[in-house]
Amino acid sequence: MRKIKSFFTKLIQWEHWPTLMFYIPLIPFYIYSAFKYKHIVPYLIANPAIKYSGNGTESKFETLQLIPEQYKPETILITPENNFNDILLLIEKSSIKFPLIAKPDIGFRGYLVKKIDTKNDLETYLHKNKVNIIIQEFIDYENECGLFYYRFPDEDKGKITSITLKKFLVVIGDGTSSLAELIMADKRAYLYYDLLQNIHKEKMLSIPKKDKAIKLTVIGNHSKGTQFINGNHLINNDLELMMDTLSKQIKQWYYGRLDIKYNTFEELTAGNNFKILEINGIISEPTHIYDPTNSSYFNAIKSIKNHWKIIYIIAKINHDKYNISYPKVIPYIKEMFWLRKYTKKISKLNK
Repeated sequence: MRKIKSFFTKLIQWEHWPTLMFYIPLIPFYIYSAFKYKHIVPYLIANPAIKYSGNGTESKFETLQLIPEQYKPETILITPENNFNDILLLIEKSSIKFPLIAKPDIGFRGYLVKKIDTKNDLETYLHKNKVNIIIQEFIDYENECGLFYYRFPDEDKGKITSITLKKFLVVIGDGTSSLAELIMADKRAYLYYDLLQNIHKEKMLSIPKKDKAIKLTVIGNHSKGTQFINGNHLINNDLELMMDTLSKQIKQWYYGRLDIKYNTFEELTAGNNFKILEINGIISEPTHIYDPTNSSYFNAIKSIKNHWKIIYIIAKINHDKYNISYPKVIPYIKEMFWLRKYTKKISKLNK
């Protein structure tokens, strides 16, 4: 019954629709652009600093190295070949403490992103997930947002087009209901019951104290239940000036979304007390569009299309003014076949 209810809720609420539903309508625009720019994939040079400008095949660890040191979380990269004791030594040398965050070096949609509390949990996680993994310090700043920014390569000032505030799943104890019952009673949390059951395990039958707030997830991804809220009213000149300064320190990154942890928005605007969890390139979205109270399905598609137009303009400037060559198509297609195979692997591991 729960799964049937969840299915119909997600069917009715477009924010939960599959990703393809937001991109299939844009196929005619893609075809038109290919003819206009005389190349199938000109957009792949919009962010020359990132492999294929951040199309999903790039290493998150390598991309993180572009971030100025004061805004970069402590992070290490490990491979399936690494011995677990050696991994623990690397973690210690990097001053990363438990709990920590583990996630695939090449990843998407929050798959396999997990908060790890103990060494045993980490060993179990790594034993199961035989791919390159990033180990990152857990940033305990109170808030998280997705900030979308672009700047034309030949201009000094850029534009913030989207701020997405992230509201994590929380339930409030009533002193009589179990955690499982509180989740089932919550109009959003119950949609992610299987995920939350896996996260909280033995706590599901516990009874939280009355009025106690239980944060169910700490990963700011829509697929983990995090609610995306339109924060575009917070865009101002001071914030854009901060982003202009920051973008010039991230060499040859002109377009995309920064996922940021911060304490207060005033500190973020001033360039203080925040960390950039990820730099996302051309496949990133202005995720405020998934706030159904301030948007619609068709407005979401329109916003994605408008952002695609910006990608093409940036790529053309890089090509025409800065002599950056368009990538060869055949190697790129091979890379896409590899990504498809890898995506299937990650999806299976995520179950």
